[in-house]
Amino acid sequence: MDFIWIFFAFACGMLFWLAKLPPLIGYLFAGFILHVLGYQPDASIDLIADMGITLMLFTIGLKLNTNDLLKREVWGTGIGHMLLWSAVAFALLLILSAFGFSSYLNLDDSSAAILAFALSFSSTVCVVKLLQDSGELTTRHGRVAIGILVLQDIAAVIYLVIATKQVPSLWALCLIPAWWLRPFFIKLVEKAGHSELLPLAGIFLALGSYQIFEFVGIKGDLGALIAGLLLSGSLKSAELAKALLSFKDIFLIGFFVSIGFTALPDWSMLLSALILATLLSLKFALFFFICCAIRLRGRTAFLTALLMSNFSEFGLIVLSLSSEMGLIGKNWLVILALAVSISFIFTSITYRLAHKIYARFKHKIKRYETKLRLREDIYILPDSAEILVVGMGRVGRGAYKALNLLAGERVWGVDANRDRVKKQKRDGTRVFPGDAEDPDLWDNLKLDQVKLVLLALPSIRDSHNITERLRAANYHGKIAAIARYEDEKRYLLHAGIDKVFNFFTEAGTGFAEESLELVESSADYVD
Repeated sequence: MDFIWIFFAFACGMLFWLAKLPPLIGYLFAGFILHVLGYQPDASIDLIADMGITLMLFTIGLKLNTNDLLKREVWGTGIGHMLLWSAVAFALLLILSAFGFSSYLNLDDSSAAILAFALSFSSTVCVVKLLQDSGELTTRHGRVAIGILVLQDIAAVIYLVIATKQVPSLWALCLIPAWWLRPFFIKLVEKAGHSELLPLAGIFLALGSYQIFEFVGIKGDLGALIAGLLLSGSLKSAELAKALLSFKDIFLIGFFVSIGFTALPDWSMLLSALILATLLSLKFALFFFICCAIRLRGRTAFLTALLMSNFSEFGLIVLSLSSEMGLIGKNWLVILALAVSISFIFTSITYRLAHKIYARFKHKIKRYETKLRLREDIYILPDSAEILVVGMGRVGRGAYKALNLLAGERVWGVDANRDRVKKQKRDGTRVFPGDAEDPDLWDNLKLDQVKLVLLALPSIRDSHNITERLRAANYHGKIAAIARYEDEKRYLLHAGIDKVFNFFTEAGTGFAEESLELVESSADYVD
């Protein structure tokens, strides 16, 4: 059975990838196809799915800044949307049930209320996967979305505690001193080095914290999130997150496949799921207008709302528990599983086009912005930049230092990660915060004096999108980028980038050239 579902997941994922669609849609279809063919999942796929979610929450904690949760745009949007959505969706479900859709949406008041609440959650798995694939986890809209998702996850845990009436045991009080053990956990990860022991340490901490929280009567996923949070901000947190990336992605494939095994739907259930899917437009609108009312920029509000326009795996958990308690019919678990799958497909496709959609309709979207700006959305742009390094990670930072020796104050860096920007500013680096895929950034920057833009980004899709934004802003200078593989290099050159450096080849060349400088008579080694 293990090979069969892996084969179908790979085959369907590959087909959708070749069609230039996210592979996760293929994984969803693989689960449904296997279910239609009569296969039943064994315990291994559920175990893999659970491990994927646990590792995902642990890695979210590694990158989470607790200050983000205290920002008004996070808690205000999260709480405001949940309350407003629950009220509006509850009314709409009753109206649909009463007029013309009673054969599909046959709901009483209590069932409609539970379903509306379950639909209020957005998928942590889907959103984080999309953000990581696009390299936007630390962008402004990415951090707002992650903060809202964390608040939603906490709300789901509170509901499960209240619904089951299972109060955490007194042993839960022993978890309070865990914060004072933070230096010990950080030291433990640092001692793990850079080998396979590092990801093993991460898996140990994630699963260990899960088990401890379950033991004291608290949902284990919350324990994994908090364990990651204890390590966030440490020197090793970013490396640990990268070390766990492949493990997490592989395990999450099991989660997407397992959704298809929830139950075999009939046509009535499918139509009910499609009716629920039409509510995604309402979900988007509520998120967008609440974000704008809280004074987020139009682009941030648009991208955040698009990310959050899906239904959640936590909704399935809430509905499953409610079904076991007899509060709602079991058929609704199947319907919601279908609606969740449809919403994943919707978000995956639309978010892939999000930046192009905004670039086309930005003037209409910006009409809903407020005149006042949040402090974090006020950008001070340089007026003397001739060379811009986009992406100030390790590669970008190295490129900046090398260019700075040649061009001095004419070189500037730009990065979407404000924490990174603040740290580098303290070190004397000329860098400013900004999302290079934001057309507003290039519209407000003096591009007529910029001669070179260097895209030091890991995602070739980001480099492609930024190139399009630059050309649309009438930038006529040169663009350089990096790639890891030859097919990526050809793709970027075809996209109109002037020079693409192969990351591994150029690194080897630079290493050789600088090593020769260590030899006093280096001319003897050169023909």
